[in-house]
Amino acid sequence: MPKAIKKIGVLTSGGDSPGMNAAIRSVVRTCAYHNVECIGIYRGYEGLIEGDFQIMDARSVRGIINKGGTMLKSARSKEFRTTAGRQIAFQKLSEAGIDALVIIGGDGSFTGGMIFNEEFDFPVIGIPGTIDNDIVGTSHTLGFDTALNTVVDAIDKIRDTASSHNRLFFVEVMGRDVGHIALNVGIAGGAEEILIPEEDLGLDRLVESLNRSRKSGKTSSIVVVAEGDKIGKNIFELKDYVDQNMEGYDVRVSVLGHMQRGGPPSCFDRVLASRMGVKAVESLLEGKTNYMVGLLNGVMELTPLEMAIKGKTKINLELLRVSDIMST
Repeated sequence: MPKAIKKIGVLTSGGDSPGMNAAIRSVVRTCAYHNVECIGIYRGYEGLIEGDFQIMDARSVRGIINKGGTMLKSARSKEFRTTAGRQIAFQKLSEAGIDALVIIGGDGSFTGGMIFNEEFDFPVIGIPGTIDNDIVGTSHTLGFDTALNTVVDAIDKIRDTASSHNRLFFVEVMGRDVGHIALNVGIAGGAEEILIPEEDLGLDRLVESLNRSRKSGKTSSIVVVAEGDKIGKNIFELKDYVDQNMEGYDVRVSVLGHMQRGGPPSCFDRVLASRMGVKAVESLLEGKTNYMVGLLNGVMELTPLEMAIKGKTKINLELLRVSDIMST
């Protein structure tokens, strides 16, 4: 029979994403609702090893649902990747009387949690917090929707300048391994081309497409490029190639960078975070462990951490077709 859980720790790990604070708030208040003590662990696994803990109650998380970033901070921890480091972390949790962990982060954070669970039979539940939307077991990760809105707003502004000066803009967005952000914002922003890691358009085809757009009467263009796109070594190489192989275009590059991670979470992400926090805490109280909570077909579901980590998300083929039609 599983041990009764009376104290739950919550931490954020890896890259920050909008909605993490809302998820922390949800975990803390769900614990309070069920008369379970909640402990905030600062600076992720590094803080776990150092015992950087703080008791949290319902009032300690007031006013954070609309804040970007994470009030618990985040940090990389080389020591937690070692057996000795994880042993220290387990000792700190035991000394503090913490019975279970809610881990808010991405696949790297979940890998650490899964290994920790296997080594010490310590209950863990993951909440997917990453703007890349690259985790299996949920249609949306925390921060993805907010990031899309942030990028679309930036593209709308860039298009104003592109139209005013008859320019071609290459806009780089995050997505080292997947093109979910690029594909969605490309369609929403009316991009002429969308370059993603999953589809190798090829330099010649890119130039052909841009020439076709210009012949159809377009005097300016936006090309959205995921940072992991395979066509060129980087976005500046793409610019140089187009400069050398196309006449009549004044080419510019805009790298949006970390601004995509910041800002207040959208309504969708605030609601999603609230639902995920409730599901995470109540799953632990029901004796569930080594799972990730996720949104599937509008319902909160549990996916084994191993499947969430090792699975590979697939690009939406319908969106690819829509993008091809919209770029004509």
